[in-house]
Amino acid sequence: GWEDAINTTIINFNNEKMQITWATRELSPNENVSFFYTFDEGKHKVWKSCTTYLLDQDYNSGCLFKTEGPTLAISIRNSNGSEELFSKKLKSDFYIKPNRPENVTFFWKEDTVNVSCNKPERAAWCLRLELQYKSKFDKEWQSRASKCCSVVEQGFDPRKCYSFRVRLRRLVPHCNVVNYSSDWEAETFWMNGMLLDSCDDDTTSQSNTVILLSCLLAVLLMMLILLILLCKWQRVQMSVLPAIPDPKYLFADLFNDHNGNLQEWLDKNDHVVLQTKLYYEEPESITEAESQQEDGKNSDKQVPLEKIFTFSGAAENNDSKAAEIACLKPTPNAMASFAGFHILRNDDTYVML
Repeated sequence: GWEDAINTTIINFNNEKMQITWATRELSPNENVSFFYTFDEGKHKVWKSCTTYLLDQDYNSGCLFKTEGPTLAISIRNSNGSEELFSKKLKSDFYIKPNRPENVTFFWKEDTVNVSCNKPERAAWCLRLELQYKSKFDKEWQSRASKCCSVVEQGFDPRKCYSFRVRLRRLVPHCNVVNYSSDWEAETFWMNGMLLDSCDDDTTSQSNTVILLSCLLAVLLMMLILLILLCKWQRVQMSVLPAIPDPKYLFADLFNDHNGNLQEWLDKNDHVVLQTKLYYEEPESITEAESQQEDGKNSDKQVPLEKIFTFSGAAENNDSKAAEIACLKPTPNAMASFAGFHILRNDDTYVML
């Protein structure tokens, strides 16, 4: 009755080594068994006893032996081999588990990857190359399979890091009666066509980029604040310390060509009409000038802020001394006479003509 009750597992490792395991301890916990096998197909079979047992708590539970042909017969017997408990005939080619793919290469072109491996020497048409991948944001593996020994997949995001793994799988039921695949090849990590040690490197590089951008942003913000403070300071400085007009820009030829010699300048510009306007930016000065004009009207001595005048040769000769006096820095809010003209002086300018 053991023949129907014993469960066996048969694996042919790349058609090189056989592994047969069985479960007999449930039926006879205290009794050990022995294992025999043969690859002979004739009537006179030569049975070989197992030399390499797999143990389960000191009881035989499996056997490893070399694959010697496509047809296999096995026999499980009692401990001394005198009584057969289980027997089976099978095709060893239908239980092949392939080896891992060798020389796996990744070829990237934009968002598409082509994964390939070396072609096995025997029965390559029975194999499929399976590719699995996932990003660090995915919970499940995405799978893609193709004929041995190349598979193409596309649609990868260049900003994400992906984990890849590949294996070979036997076709069922054309080549195998059991769905056996090879062990997975070691995982590799790729991002935008570049091989990484792990996807943690991607996280580290992104963190460094964020830190660098934050520092640059902080520096630019500080420069902007300093620029705003500088502009504010210039406005405050102009309000507290207003600029004093320099007469050399109004009489450039007087100071550049004549070194401030008024008499020489008057001799050269005897018949030239000179129109001079003095401007001041502060509203307080304009208000002060208007108040001074009102005072002048009340005293019946109206003096304009702007006046077109002509220095004649006679005025030049008669009042040269007065002109020299007029070039001196006057006292604030005073009236001065020059060549028959009345000149109003204030705090913010040297003279107003």
